[in-house]
Amino acid sequence: MKFDAIIFDFDGVLLESEFEGNQRLAELLTSLGHPTSVAEAIEHYTGLAGHDFIAAVERRIGRPLPIEFHERGKVHRERALHEGIDAVDGAVEFVRLLPAELPKAVASSSSTHWVRTHLEHLGLAGAFDQHIYSGREHVVRGKPAPDLYLHAARELGVEIGQTLIIEDSKVGATGALASGATVVGLAAGRHCFDGHADMLRSVGVEKIAHSFDDLAKLAGLDQTRK
Repeated sequence: MKFDAIIFDFDGVLLESEFEGNQRLAELLTSLGHPTSVAEAIEHYTGLAGHDFIAAVERRIGRPLPIEFHERGKVHRERALHEGIDAVDGAVEFVRLLPAELPKAVASSSSTHWVRTHLEHLGLAGAFDQHIYSGREHVVRGKPAPDLYLHAARELGVEIGQTLIIEDSKVGATGALASGATVVGLAAGRHCFDGHADMLRSVGVEKIAHSFDDLAKLAGLDQTRK
Protein backbone atom coordinates (compact mmCIF):
# COMPACT_ATOMS: atom_id res chain seq x y z
CA MET A 1 0.00 0.00 0.00
CA LYS A 2 1.62 3.24 -1.18
CA PHE A 3 0.49 6.63 0.11
CA ASP A 4 1.87 10.12 0.59
CA ALA A 5 -0.21 11.15 3.64
CA ILE A 6 -2.48 9.68 6.28
CA ILE A 7 -5.74 11.18 7.54
CA PHE A 8 -7.48 9.92 10.67
CA ASP A 9 -11.05 10.19 11.74
CA PHE A 10 -11.02 10.93 15.47
CA ASP A 11 -13.96 9.62 17.53
CA GLY A 12 -13.84 5.83 17.49
CA VAL A 13 -10.49 5.75 15.68
CA LEU A 14 -8.13 7.50 18.08
CA LEU A 15 -10.53 8.18 20.97
CA GLU A 16 -12.94 5.75 22.67
CA SER A 17 -15.65 8.41 22.56
CA GLU A 18 -18.02 6.47 20.31
CA PHE A 19 -18.62 3.76 22.90
CA GLU A 20 -18.80 6.13 25.85
CA GLY A 21 -20.92 8.69 24.01
CA ASN A 22 -23.39 6.15 22.66
CA GLN A 23 -23.65 4.46 26.05
CA ARG A 24 -24.65 7.76 27.63
CA LEU A 25 -26.92 8.57 24.69
CA ALA A 26 -28.74 5.25 25.12
CA GLU A 27 -29.17 5.88 28.84
CA LEU A 28 -30.42 9.43 28.22
CA LEU A 29 -32.94 8.46 25.53
CA THR A 30 -34.20 5.58 27.65
CA SER A 31 -34.68 7.86 30.66
CA LEU A 32 -36.69 10.23 28.45
CA GLY A 33 -39.08 7.46 27.43
CA HIS A 34 -37.39 6.16 24.28
CA PRO A 35 -35.82 2.78 25.17
CA THR A 36 -32.53 2.52 23.31
CA SER A 37 -29.71 0.00 23.67
CA VAL A 38 -26.04 0.86 23.29
CA ALA A 39 -25.90 -1.33 20.18
CA GLU A 40 -28.85 0.55 18.65
CA ALA A 41 -27.26 3.92 19.39
CA ILE A 42 -23.99 2.80 17.83
CA GLU A 43 -25.76 1.43 14.76
CA HIS A 44 -27.84 4.52 14.06
CA TYR A 45 -25.78 7.48 15.29
CA THR A 46 -22.06 6.67 15.03
CA GLY A 47 -20.24 9.17 12.84
CA LEU A 48 -22.95 11.83 12.99
CA ALA A 49 -22.59 15.22 14.68
CA GLY A 50 -24.32 18.55 15.01
CA HIS A 51 -27.59 19.05 13.12
CA ASP A 52 -27.24 15.71 11.32
CA PHE A 53 -27.05 13.87 14.63
CA ILE A 54 -30.04 15.71 16.13
CA ALA A 55 -32.08 15.14 12.97
CA ALA A 56 -31.29 11.41 13.01
CA VAL A 57 -32.36 11.03 16.64
CA GLU A 58 -35.57 13.01 16.10
CA ARG A 59 -36.46 10.95 13.03
CA ARG A 60 -36.00 7.76 14.97
CA ILE A 61 -38.01 8.81 18.04
CA GLY A 62 -40.63 10.62 15.98
CA ARG A 63 -40.61 13.96 17.79
CA PRO A 64 -38.38 16.94 18.62
CA LEU A 65 -35.91 16.35 21.41
CA PRO A 66 -36.80 18.09 24.68
CA ILE A 67 -34.64 20.81 26.19
CA GLU A 68 -33.58 18.36 28.91
CA PHE A 69 -31.85 16.21 26.29
CA HIS A 70 -29.69 19.10 25.13
CA GLU A 71 -28.94 20.31 28.67
CA ARG A 72 -27.89 16.88 29.92
CA GLY A 73 -25.90 16.23 26.76
CA LYS A 74 -23.98 19.46 27.28
CA VAL A 75 -23.12 18.42 30.85
CA HIS A 76 -21.77 15.08 29.58
CA ARG A 77 -19.65 16.77 26.90
CA GLU A 78 -18.18 19.29 29.33
CA ARG A 79 -17.33 16.54 31.79
CA ALA A 80 -15.63 14.53 29.04
CA LEU A 81 -13.60 17.56 27.97
CA HIS A 82 -12.49 18.15 31.55
CA GLU A 83 -11.78 14.55 32.55
CA GLY A 84 -10.68 13.08 29.22
CA ILE A 85 -11.58 9.79 27.52
CA ASP A 86 -9.36 6.76 26.95
CA ALA A 87 -7.57 6.27 23.66
CA VAL A 88 -8.47 3.36 21.41
CA ASP A 89 -6.02 0.59 22.29
CA GLY A 90 -2.77 1.12 20.41
CA ALA A 91 -3.73 4.48 18.91
CA VAL A 92 -1.28 6.69 20.80
CA GLU A 93 1.68 4.42 20.13
CA PHE A 94 0.74 4.17 16.45
CA VAL A 95 0.63 7.94 15.98
CA ARG A 96 3.87 8.49 17.89
CA LEU A 97 5.70 5.97 15.72
CA LEU A 98 4.59 7.43 12.39
CA PRO A 99 7.49 8.87 10.38
CA ALA A 100 7.95 12.53 11.26
CA GLU A 101 8.14 13.43 7.57
CA LEU A 102 4.80 11.75 6.72
CA PRO A 103 2.04 14.38 6.31
CA LYS A 104 -0.79 13.59 8.70
CA ALA A 105 -4.12 15.13 9.70
CA VAL A 106 -7.30 14.57 11.66
CA ALA A 107 -10.60 15.04 9.81
CA SER A 108 -13.46 14.82 12.29
CA SER A 109 -17.16 15.59 12.53
CA SER A 110 -16.43 16.97 15.99
CA SER A 111 -15.23 20.51 16.71
CA THR A 112 -11.55 21.37 16.60
CA HIS A 113 -11.82 22.31 20.30
CA TRP A 114 -13.01 18.77 21.11
CA VAL A 115 -10.24 17.17 19.06
CA ARG A 116 -7.41 19.37 20.33
CA THR A 117 -8.50 19.06 23.97
CA HIS A 118 -8.58 15.29 23.79
CA LEU A 119 -5.31 15.07 21.87
CA GLU A 120 -3.77 16.98 24.75
CA HIS A 121 -5.28 14.53 27.26
CA LEU A 122 -3.81 11.67 25.21
CA GLY A 123 -0.35 13.23 25.13
CA LEU A 124 -0.59 13.90 21.40
CA ALA A 125 -0.77 17.69 21.45
CA GLY A 126 1.14 18.89 18.40
CA ALA A 127 1.22 15.47 16.74
CA PHE A 128 -0.76 16.85 13.80
CA ASP A 129 0.47 20.47 13.99
CA GLN A 130 -2.23 22.73 12.52
CA HIS A 131 -3.82 19.92 10.52
CA ILE A 132 -6.96 19.41 12.60
CA TYR A 133 -10.08 19.78 10.45
CA SER A 134 -13.74 19.78 11.43
CA GLY A 135 -16.79 19.05 9.33
CA ARG A 136 -18.55 21.78 11.31
CA GLU A 137 -15.91 24.45 10.76
CA HIS A 138 -13.96 23.89 7.56
CA VAL A 139 -16.51 22.75 4.97
CA VAL A 140 -20.15 23.39 4.16
CA ARG A 141 -20.98 19.70 3.77
CA GLY A 142 -19.74 17.36 6.47
CA LYS A 143 -19.55 13.58 6.33
CA PRO A 144 -20.82 11.53 4.50
CA ALA A 145 -19.86 14.06 1.82
CA PRO A 146 -16.19 13.75 0.82
CA ASP A 147 -15.53 17.49 1.22
CA LEU A 148 -13.73 17.35 4.57
CA TYR A 149 -11.23 14.79 3.35
CA LEU A 150 -10.63 16.70 0.13
CA HIS A 151 -10.02 19.83 2.19
CA ALA A 152 -7.57 18.04 4.49
CA ALA A 153 -5.60 16.62 1.55
CA ARG A 154 -5.36 20.07 -0.06
CA GLU A 155 -4.11 21.56 3.20
CA LEU A 156 -1.53 18.79 3.50
CA GLY A 157 -0.42 19.49 -0.06
CA VAL A 158 -1.08 15.96 -1.36
CA GLU A 159 -3.34 14.37 -3.95
CA ILE A 160 -6.34 12.67 -2.40
CA GLY A 161 -5.68 9.60 -4.54
CA GLN A 162 -2.31 9.20 -2.79
CA THR A 163 -3.84 9.50 0.68
CA LEU A 164 -4.68 6.82 3.23
CA ILE A 165 -7.80 7.46 5.34
CA ILE A 166 -8.62 5.58 8.55
CA GLU A 167 -12.33 5.41 9.37
CA ASP A 168 -14.53 3.42 11.72
CA SER A 169 -18.10 4.46 10.84
CA LYS A 170 -20.43 3.90 7.90
CA VAL A 171 -20.94 7.65 7.59
CA GLY A 172 -17.24 8.43 7.58
CA ALA A 173 -16.22 5.53 5.37
CA THR A 174 -18.82 6.55 2.78
CA GLY A 175 -17.30 10.02 2.55
CA ALA A 176 -13.75 8.72 2.56
CA LEU A 177 -14.42 6.31 -0.30
CA ALA A 178 -16.20 9.03 -2.29
CA SER A 179 -13.11 11.24 -1.99
CA GLY A 180 -11.01 8.81 -4.02
CA ALA A 181 -8.56 7.96 -1.25
CA THR A 182 -7.45 4.53 -0.11
CA VAL A 183 -9.58 3.65 2.92
CA VAL A 184 -8.93 1.27 5.78
CA GLY A 185 -11.85 0.47 8.04
CA LEU A 186 -10.69 0.28 11.64
CA ALA A 187 -12.72 -2.04 13.86
CA ALA A 188 -10.62 -1.68 17.01
CA GLY A 189 -12.69 0.47 19.38
CA ARG A 190 -15.03 -0.78 22.10
CA HIS A 191 -18.01 0.23 19.95
CA CYS A 192 -17.00 -2.29 17.27
CA PHE A 193 -19.31 -5.18 18.12
CA ASP A 194 -19.69 -8.36 16.07
CA GLY A 195 -20.58 -7.44 12.52
CA HIS A 196 -18.78 -4.09 12.53
CA ALA A 197 -16.35 -5.15 9.82
CA ASP A 198 -19.21 -6.47 7.70
CA MET A 199 -20.99 -3.13 8.11
CA LEU A 200 -17.91 -1.33 6.76
CA ARG A 201 -17.62 -3.79 3.89
CA SER A 202 -21.28 -3.15 3.05
CA VAL A 203 -20.44 0.43 2.01
CA GLY A 204 -17.43 -0.65 -0.05
CA VAL A 205 -14.49 -0.75 2.36
CA GLU A 206 -12.22 -3.58 1.25
CA LYS A 207 -9.37 -3.27 3.75
CA ILE A 208 -10.25 -3.91 7.41
CA ALA A 209 -7.94 -3.65 10.43
CA HIS A 210 -9.02 -5.03 13.79
CA SER A 211 -6.16 -3.39 15.68
CA PHE A 212 -3.44 -0.81 15.13
CA ASP A 213 -0.98 -3.67 14.67
CA ASP A 214 -3.17 -4.86 11.79
CA LEU A 215 -3.25 -1.32 10.43
CA ALA A 216 0.54 -1.02 10.52
CA LYS A 217 0.89 -4.29 8.60
CA LEU A 218 -1.74 -3.32 6.03
CA ALA A 219 -0.11 0.07 5.50
CA GLY A 220 3.42 -1.35 5.37
CA LEU A 221 4.55 0.89 8.21
CA ASP A 222 7.50 0.06 10.43
CA GLN A 223 6.10 0.29 13.97
CA THR A 224 9.04 -1.38 15.66
CA ARG A 225 11.10 1.74 16.33
CA LYS A 226 11.82 2.50 19.98
